[in-house]
Amino acid sequence: MLNEKLTRRTFLKVGAAVGATLGAMAGMGAAKEFKLMGLAPNKGRAAGKEMTFFNACPRNCYDTCSMVTTVKDGVITFVTGNEKNTYTNGRLCVKGNSYPRMVYSPDRIKYPMRQKGRGSGNWERISWDEAFTQIATTILDIKKKYGSTLPICLNKYSGNFNILNYGIEGMMSSIGYTTRATGTPCWPAGIDSQSFDMGMIFNSDPEQMVHSKYLIIWGANPAWCAVHSMAIVERAKEKGCKVVVIDPLLTQTAAKADEYIQIRASTDGALALGMARYILDHALYDSEWLKRNAKGYQEFFAYLKENITVEWAAEKTGVPVPVIERLAREYATTKPANIWIGYGMQRHTNGGANVRAIDALGAMTGNIGILGGGVNYAQLVTWGFNYHAMGQKPPEGSQGEKDRLININNFGAEVLAADDPPIKMLWIACRNPLSQDPEAEVVKKAFEAMDLVVTADLFMNRTVAMSDIVLPVTTPFETPGINVSYWHYWINLNQQAIKPLHETKSDVEIAMGLSKKLNELEPGSCTYPTSGDLEEWVGKEFNDNICKMFGLTSWKDLYKNGTAKAIGMETAWKDLKFTTPSGKYEFWSDKAVQFGNHPLPVYVEEMKKPKEYPIRLISPHWKYGLHSQFQNLDWMENIHDTPFVEMNPVLAREKGIREGDFVKVYNDLGYFIAPAKITQTVPMDTIAVYEAWYKGKDYNVNYTVKAIPADMGRFQTGMPGIAFHDNFVTIEKA
Repeated sequence: MLNEKLTRRTFLKVGAAVGATLGAMAGMGAAKEFKLMGLAPNKGRAAGKEMTFFNACPRNCYDTCSMVTTVKDGVITFVTGNEKNTYTNGRLCVKGNSYPRMVYSPDRIKYPMRQKGRGSGNWERISWDEAFTQIATTILDIKKKYGSTLPICLNKYSGNFNILNYGIEGMMSSIGYTTRATGTPCWPAGIDSQSFDMGMIFNSDPEQMVHSKYLIIWGANPAWCAVHSMAIVERAKEKGCKVVVIDPLLTQTAAKADEYIQIRASTDGALALGMARYILDHALYDSEWLKRNAKGYQEFFAYLKENITVEWAAEKTGVPVPVIERLAREYATTKPANIWIGYGMQRHTNGGANVRAIDALGAMTGNIGILGGGVNYAQLVTWGFNYHAMGQKPPEGSQGEKDRLININNFGAEVLAADDPPIKMLWIACRNPLSQDPEAEVVKKAFEAMDLVVTADLFMNRTVAMSDIVLPVTTPFETPGINVSYWHYWINLNQQAIKPLHETKSDVEIAMGLSKKLNELEPGSCTYPTSGDLEEWVGKEFNDNICKMFGLTSWKDLYKNGTAKAIGMETAWKDLKFTTPSGKYEFWSDKAVQFGNHPLPVYVEEMKKPKEYPIRLISPHWKYGLHSQFQNLDWMENIHDTPFVEMNPVLAREKGIREGDFVKVYNDLGYFIAPAKITQTVPMDTIAVYEAWYKGKDYNVNYTVKAIPADMGRFQTGMPGIAFHDNFVTIEKA
């Protein structure tokens, strides 16, 4: 984040290595630069006139920023944060400021293409009509051969969170019952945990952290991954809040905290239970809150007395007894006390159980339902749209009763194992599974077994390279939409700021075009609308409830400021009416038992490291990219274009590795090679490698990641989560 407030003419320099600035793109300078890229300025706007538009960042990020885009002569000249949104607060992260480089990148996929020989790189340009004809013909052939559309599989997730991007699901529904990659790689174990405890995920407004007197950031790194929340944390510190970070890695967030506690990965539940035992022994719990609002706390207390000691927690976690005791005492005796649970810490085989143990701290101290307090993970209460783009019906006479679901976290293996009927066609959208999925080689085999693979994307990534047809999609600036967050409580309007460049189309336009072609070839074979104004599609997503939530008389009220905030969301569970079966906070959850978990927040043993692979590999998010997005842009490449392996000096000496040496990281699944970065920010038995896609480099941390499920996720997302961070390897000098 910038250290000073951005104004329209304050241009971000993203590093000394970057020669260009946004200022160099303004006005005719921008038109000249784009001409050199082989692009012509968009002539759809008045010549010489400067206009501004509201846009919304649709990436899978806590911050979901509201943006203001300046356009001159049909060309984007500047993007900044929307000051009317008090969470975005007029600022963007470095990724957001690089958006014009995405829009005008010469690497963008510009028109539909067909590959002669999957993976060969032998691409030919085709028309949209040719693309739709081949796809539609394949769909109809599959339907005829197998008697249904179940052999057609959709793999789509969160590369673009514009509400209209759910049109891809609607397109699939409109051709019949299909196979769907279901679940989520990101956060399912934590969703189930808080649903067992409180009924659903529902966090307090993050802007209210300024009222916290004690804040534990547990396994989150907002300095990199939620920069606008980090600014709120800093304001809370200025007001006297003590900030404690608990994490296996010494992150930038940890470096800014009042106290950093380094914990052994996957033992977070042991620390929380050790704190709970101390709080119980010293009568620091809120007995009145528990009597009125909780179910099963007596059983939980009995479990603590019989099974947990602070000494046991110290041995498990590597956190000294005095530190655990002080942390428990400070947390329990300071109100309001707040815990922010990050998504990384639940990506373990015991991740859900760990979250339940942390939730219990908030409940037993009465810190849930008070301003500035809570145990905050995520929210989906602002997502009550109509999902008109998604909610399409299958054609009359469609064979089958429902879609077939496979696990998105074990996609390759489940595609290959599918039978009766087999999966023969893949549609990939808003995802890059060959870069982001575990067991990448298995995913590749699944692609190789297909009759047809279609990918809709912006850039030629790993997944596109293994596709038969690629369809070019629009950026947020080229299509309208609406975005809400899974963290804060703002809704953001996304206007079409420029005409779509090249031959790009939005996902809804692709769905309409394919529907038209299908019905030309076989009338009645697709129910998706074949035409429609996209702004009208946006309007159809709104209903009275969501308008009321955001204080809108109509969705078009958003044209005034580009953003609006949900009313009354400052404090989650303020009324203490939980949505559990009992209506109370449930230490004892019968619902958890239904899904194969213990009814209480107990400790579930962490995954043990195999002798032959004794080093834990943690693969967190990278500050200059988001999964496999942004890192390929020129500005980001100028800052950083090479992955690295972070390792402790002790481990480096043991392996004879020096700074900059190339290191082979491997296990029985696969390997990758990257240079070493020696640092004390990682534990001695751990290496950190940031997950990202680097254009033109054969690097993928997921070559070593197995599809090991987490303990929870099936209740709310349909499939278990994935233990990304329970990945064990060994290393040697390459």
